[in-house]
Amino acid sequence: MNVRTLYHTVRGLQDLAATERESAASPSIRRRLWLWRRGFLSRSDAVYDIDEATHREYLNDYQRFVRTKRINGTWSVALSNKLLFHRVMQPFDAHRMGVYGMIRNGSFHAVDGDDSRRQLTDGGAVVPTEDGGEDETDPQTAAERRDSSDAERREPAETRNAAQRVVERLESDGRLVLKWVRGGGGNNVLLCERADDGYRVNGDRYAEAEFRSLVSDLEEYLVCEYVEQGSFADGLYAGTPNTIRIITMYDAENDEPFVAAAIQRIGTSESAPLDNFTQGGLSAAIDLETGELGPGVQPPGDGDLEWHSVHPETKTPVEGVQVPGWDHIRERILEMADACSFVPYVGWDVIVTGDDGEFSVIEANSYPGLKSIQVHGPLLTDDRVRRFYERHGVC
Repeated sequence: MNVRTLYHTVRGLQDLAATERESAASPSIRRRLWLWRRGFLSRSDAVYDIDEATHREYLNDYQRFVRTKRINGTWSVALSNKLLFHRVMQPFDAHRMGVYGMIRNGSFHAVDGDDSRRQLTDGGAVVPTEDGGEDETDPQTAAERRDSSDAERREPAETRNAAQRVVERLESDGRLVLKWVRGGGGNNVLLCERADDGYRVNGDRYAEAEFRSLVSDLEEYLVCEYVEQGSFADGLYAGTPNTIRIITMYDAENDEPFVAAAIQRIGTSESAPLDNFTQGGLSAAIDLETGELGPGVQPPGDGDLEWHSVHPETKTPVEGVQVPGWDHIRERILEMADACSFVPYVGWDVIVTGDDGEFSVIEANSYPGLKSIQVHGPLLTDDRVRRFYERHGVC
């Protein structure tokens, strides 16, 4: 075992132990030992239908936390670093969320020219023309660009003040997302909103001074646009963004990617401001051919899984609802996976923004969580999925 493999194994086991400590489930000692010997946490016993006949059909927790981390190797950074992922996604700009800049050491560092999508100047940024580029027919363009660059280098330090730039952006956009440049699972994501009485961050009220202090203390956070979900996603539950998780795998034998599984995540008052399944949100399986949703399921508290054909709070339909433009979404994600074939295992998080399959990729994960996926059935019953994991030494 080389040093890198040992490192990932130790980190994976640490994650495994931490997750087990947080588990609310309390099966008997005998049952816990049975699960551990087969690679499962106690929490999985409440979500999966595990017995002696079925446990080998599930990708277990040891395989997920320890072995799937190795699939993408050194290229996992292309997904785990959100700024790098934003760059990797540049050929698919129509499906990228806007990234305005990064907060570091209290300063704002512009990304993509501090958002070339907007028609404003800010700290010397070039104002794009209607087609998104500069007017190259103007003989003074190059000179003005040099002057602009010189002006930016000479600008006083306060114009790079992160809190000021975020406040200004909120005045313009109304809502923003601040997310840590590393990490996933919905952790370290701040949904920020301008309100009449100050600001809201993940639903909590902040006075302006408090908000500025919060932003100033952030380190290596991206300042991103808030992607407005379309009527389909908003109709599922308006209180949270409701994302689709799509897992793609690259089939080296056939030299093509494929979709292994897809779910629609739906928020609840328990999971708000996000739609995370582990925090009480719903997971509804998506039929990979038709795009039709199955019933939504919630993780158990102290009892059994709860299955819902309609949203438990709003009573809006879930089961049987069609993802608009599913064929387009699926094929476009496969194009992205093909372009990133050097990263063979990806969990894509997507928000449907329109009624014809328009969507934005919010982020991607290098070793996605599987409870919200396998709650609908074990992954390893699909031969193509099993072969992928076997090829990469996971099972």
